[in-house]
Amino acid sequence: MLPVLLKRSLLLLKQKVRILTVQHTPPLAPIALTYVQQRFRSDFAPRKIKYKKKHKGRVPVRIGGSTKGNTVAFGDFGLRVKDGVRLTSSQLTAARTAIKRKIKVIKGSQVWMRVFPDIPVTSKGNETRMGKGKGSFEYWACRVPMNKIVFEVGGGGMRKEVAKEALRLASDRLPVKTEFVVKENIENNLIPIKIAHDIIN
Repeated sequence: MLPVLLKRSLLLLKQKVRILTVQHTPPLAPIALTYVQQRFRSDFAPRKIKYKKKHKGRVPVRIGGSTKGNTVAFGDFGLRVKDGVRLTSSQLTAARTAIKRKIKVIKGSQVWMRVFPDIPVTSKGNETRMGKGKGSFEYWACRVPMNKIVFEVGGGGMRKEVAKEALRLASDRLPVKTEFVVKENIENNLIPIKIAHDIIN
């Protein structure tokens, strides 16, 4: 009787081993990561626009004496354009990257961009006949009037030489003549008020 029980128990053990070997869990396959394209800060483009296409337009010419945006407001040094120009998103990105690469060694330094490309520019293919609607979207751009501050740098006790070199690198990447400007001291530009007593004397 004992040999029969031993044989049965051995058969049961063999069957269990076979089941375990057949039903083993396969190794997990590598999961394919799905990357979602996102708009980062370096990709200058508006988040939302009312119309996807616009007229070409012209660079504004200030004839009324407006000086808005012509002086340094946020930083200590600035880059001012000398002519009216239309700057593209890629040009502004390249200039801003050059500035950040130069001043990143200064702790607390910052860069400000005073313009933003929010105008869609379209284009049509070569040797395309007239008509058939407006062309497809090509890139983003902005119209910058003459004497407008484009970039500003400052913070962290930045020296004038470092700021001038950083803005020079940015100027090399822009298709317009520029100049280096320093933040004006308002106290030095105040005109002293003359009192009537002083005028009489």
